[in-house]
Amino acid sequence: MSQLQSSWEMHQQSMAYLPDTDMETMAASTSLSDPAGEFDRNVPRICGVCGDRATGFHFNAMTCEGCKGFFRRSMKRKAMFTCPFNGDCKITKDNRRHCQACRLKRCVDIGMMKEFILTDEEVQRKREMILKRKEEEALKESLKPKLSEEQQKVIDILLEAHRKTYDPTYADFTKFRPPVRSNPSNRGAARSSSILTQDLSSEDSSDLFGSDAFSTFPESVEPQMFSNLVLSEENDESSSMNIDLSHLSMLPHLADLVSYSIQKVIGFAKMIPGFRDLAAEDQIVLLKSSAIEVIMLRSNQSFTLEDMTWTCGSNDFKYRISDVTQAGHSMDLLEPLVKFQVGLKKLNLHEEEHVLLMAICILSPDRPGVQDTSLVESLQDRLSEILQTYIRCRHPPPGSRLLYAKMIQKLADLRSLNEEHSKQYRCLSFQPEHSMQLTPLVLEVFGNEIS
Repeated sequence: MSQLQSSWEMHQQSMAYLPDTDMETMAASTSLSDPAGEFDRNVPRICGVCGDRATGFHFNAMTCEGCKGFFRRSMKRKAMFTCPFNGDCKITKDNRRHCQACRLKRCVDIGMMKEFILTDEEVQRKREMILKRKEEEALKESLKPKLSEEQQKVIDILLEAHRKTYDPTYADFTKFRPPVRSNPSNRGAARSSSILTQDLSSEDSSDLFGSDAFSTFPESVEPQMFSNLVLSEENDESSSMNIDLSHLSMLPHLADLVSYSIQKVIGFAKMIPGFRDLAAEDQIVLLKSSAIEVIMLRSNQSFTLEDMTWTCGSNDFKYRISDVTQAGHSMDLLEPLVKFQVGLKKLNLHEEEHVLLMAICILSPDRPGVQDTSLVESLQDRLSEILQTYIRCRHPPPGSRLLYAKMIQKLADLRSLNEEHSKQYRCLSFQPEHSMQLTPLVLEVFGNEIS
C-alpha cells in the first residue's frame, strides 16, 4: 500500500515539470482509442491542430499531447486570447506556441469539446479508482497459489526422468523381433465384428506396452536389486528361433516391446524423489503391480485420435487393435483400453501433469504386498499436492476445471485394465508354446504360470 502511494506521489512530482501534460489528464483517461475503428494502427496519426504525431482522441478529437494539454488549460482558465496578426495563423508543430488564439480556434474547429474535460473532483475520484484497482491487483497476485522451489524441483526431476526414459523417435523398435501381421483381410473381419472397431479400426494396445519403447536409459543405472529383471537379449534371440508364426504372429514383437517398456518404467521409477528410500522389496512390489498401468499411461503420447492407432514411427510400428488381438488379447481388454486412451488424450495434459500422474500411479500404497504403506503414502501425497498446485497455478481454464479429479479417475480406470490384462495374460502364459515367446523380464514381472 505504502509502496504504491509513494510511487504515485513520485509520478505526480515528475509530471508537474512537463509543460503540455499533467496528472489530471493522465488519471482522467480522456483519451479514447479509435471509437469507430476508422484508423489503421500501422498508419501514423496526425494531430488535427498542429500536425505533430497524435497519441489518440483527446476531448473528442485526434491530437498530440501538447495540444491536448493546451486546450484543457485554456478551457479551465477560461482564457481569452487575441491574435497579434490577422486571425488566420497556420498552426504547425514549430510555431504552435506563437499564437494561442489561432491554436485554440483550431482546437474548437476540429471538434474538441470542453464538456469532455474532467472536474477536479472527477480527477480525484478517477485517481483513487486507479489506485484501488492497483491495490486489488497486487493483493490478488499475492494470494495466487504458487509452486514452491521444492515443488518445482520435483517436477523438473520427473521431467528429466521421463525424457531420459522415453525416446520419441522409437529408434530401438527396430531391435525387437519384427512384427508379423496376418492377412489384412483378417483385419477387415475384425473391424466388422465390433461396433468399437467401426470407429477404432486402427487401434493398438501394443504400444500400450511399448509406448515406453520411446524410452532409452543407460544399463548402468539398473540397480543391483533389479538384476533379475534385466532383459536378456540372448534368450530373446534364441526364443525367436523357435517361434511358430502360425499362432499369435504378433506375440514375439509385442513381447519384446513390453519387455523394453518395463525397463523404461524401472528407469523412470528409480528417479522419482523418495522411491529409492523404500525397501528393495517394496520397490519391486510397486514396480511389478504398476508396470502395465504406467506403460498404458506412457503409450498415450503415441496414441492418435485421428485414426485410433499408436503410431511409433514407420508403418511397421503403427499399431492397431487387430495387431494386439494377434498377440493373444481380446476386446474385453482392448475396448476399454482404447476408451481410456481417448479420454486421457482429451484431457490435454501438460507434460508436467503427465509425469506427475505416472509417479503417483507407481507410488500407490494400496498395492498388494507393500510393507511400508505409510512411507509410500507420504510420497504419493506429496506428489498429489504438487499436482493440484500445478493445476491451479499453470493450467488455464476451462481445461483445469475438475482436472485433478478426472486424472485420479484415470488411475481407477487403470486398475480395472490391469485386472483384465492379468486375466488374459494368465490364459496366455498357461500355454507353453506361447509362454516360451515371452521374455524373462515379462515372465518375472507378470508371473510365470507354467510349473
